[in-house]
Amino acid sequence: MRMRVEIWSDVVCPWCYIGKRKFEAALALYDGDEPFDVVWRPFQLDPTAPRDRVQPVIEAYAKKFGGPEQAAAIIDRVTQVADSVGLNFVMDKALRANTLDAHRLLARVLRTDGPVYQSMLKERLLRAYFSEGHNISDHTTLAALAAEVGVSHDDTVRFLESDEGLEDLAADFALATEAGITGVPHFVFDGRWSIPGAQDPELFLRAFRRMADLRASEAEAQAAAAHACQVDGGSPASC
Repeated sequence: MRMRVEIWSDVVCPWCYIGKRKFEAALALYDGDEPFDVVWRPFQLDPTAPRDRVQPVIEAYAKKFGGPEQAAAIIDRVTQVADSVGLNFVMDKALRANTLDAHRLLARVLRTDGPVYQSMLKERLLRAYFSEGHNISDHTTLAALAAEVGVSHDDTVRFLESDEGLEDLAADFALATEAGITGVPHFVFDGRWSIPGAQDPELFLRAFRRMADLRASEAEAQAAAAHACQVDGGSPASC
């Protein structure tokens, strides 16, 4: 049985990109037999960000964190942490933008192309924002990035020009609120156990193994119950 991991994150969240790398490092080290389905869920750090213009990240951080010195210190810190996990952050080029359409596109790709393509697009959007200075709210840019990972360019353009997916996206945002998710990244395993934050690979490994043990115990209990039912001669309905 496949293990499902849902990751709530935003494409302008530095700790989400860092957390992605740490999670991937844990996947590479995991020695279990369970295949994984990784699904990316939407969360907006700043849903009030304008959809028709962008802002240099240093300016956005200065406004949010109390001035340019504080902003520079935060950017320096996350850049160093990113470097430690193999990521090249170029934050002086990054453009803070509204991520609604990026999330809408990621949700569509999950529906139409599956989780593998969604993960590839998620990675491409993160790199475009943190390392290349692209405007990830621009429809032309989004369509080009989607095409790079094998998603139809023309279908993406038509989709972004419509309002398709907005209601589903609103439902996903509401689901995060109902689940008490107030910060990202946030990792949910099989819909019943969660880990908040960009944790070290060792913690993710423990989570993988704990979930595998739990699933194995549940399978054994179900098999034992079925065997007992057969021995007792019970009907399928009563068992």
